Amino acid sequence: MAIQARIRELGFRHESLDRAIQEEASRPAADEMRLRELKRRKLRLKEEMESLRASLH
Repeated sequence: MAIQARIRELGFRHESLDRAIQEEASRPAADEMRLRELKRRKLRLKEEMESLRASLH
């Protein structure tokens, strides 16, 4: 059960990063370095969620 809670938590953070990426990208002068960092963090969360899901099976 703890693993599923962690996956949910990571999912919420992943969605939050997705919103931050969309917000930054919609700015007229988007900060490319910030976008890269946000995308990198989002990818790490996705990888961690996939790893946790795999450990459930």
